[in-house]
Amino acid sequence: MAAQSSLRSVVDRETPLSVGKNEAYASGVSWAAVAGGAFVAAALSLILLSLGTGLGFSAVSPWSNNGASAAAIGSGAIVWLILTQVLASALGGYLGGRLRTKWTGVHTDEVYFRDTAHGLLVWAVGMVITAGFLASSAASFAGAQKSGPATSPAQESALDPTAYFVDTLLRANGPAIEKQDVSERAEVSGIFAHDLRQGALPSGDQSYLALLVSARTGLNASDAEKRVTDVFGQAQESADRMRKAIAHLSLWLFVALLSGAFCASYAGTIGGKQRDHVPV
Repeated sequence: MAAQSSLRSVVDRETPLSVGKNEAYASGVSWAAVAGGAFVAAALSLILLSLGTGLGFSAVSPWSNNGASAAAIGSGAIVWLILTQVLASALGGYLGGRLRTKWTGVHTDEVYFRDTAHGLLVWAVGMVITAGFLASSAASFAGAQKSGPATSPAQESALDPTAYFVDTLLRANGPAIEKQDVSERAEVSGIFAHDLRQGALPSGDQSYLALLVSARTGLNASDAEKRVTDVFGQAQESADRMRKAIAHLSLWLFVALLSGAFCASYAGTIGGKQRDHVPV
């Protein structure tokens, strides 16, 4: 009895120390598995986005009788965006849960939580990788545009949303009286951009633009002022449609990212469960 009592006291003294040591030096995150799943999720996401671009989900036709309508293309692009997030995040989360190290002596609920966290970490790291890649691509494209040759009027219209309305404003009814100056176009474009941000066309800007239009196109003062008002109204309607479209897309992007986070977390639990049932 004395020997058993002394042995029990020795075990009671050593067990907390060993458990504390195991908890202190055993990480609950397998970062190698998280990194592997995140890279796979980012690569698959880029592949699916490229496939969606090839299928035409990124091209919007405003004409209802020329190919698919704008509403149909928009719905297809939204569905493809959600599907891309679900597939890429689910595969990455599954790999993150399946490739992690096996935890021994850990409660089942804790294992479930860790697998869920692994899937969520895979989604988060994959999103950072994808965002960094897209940001670097956009920066490279912008640098090429700045360092490249002078852009054509069509390319300028694609880069500057107010270029078309500036062309409409300074368009002559007949032969041009005087060649339009590049600095003048830049000034008109700057006035339009500023007033569109403010949401109104001040009377001073309206009078100044009317004088420019009258001098460049040969219109009388009243017609020039009417053209300025009409063109600015069209530009304002276009800007409002663009803002609504961006807000609509941002909401669906939030839904897609949230779906990806959920699928990655759930797939991580599936992969972890299968990893624990692998016979040794």
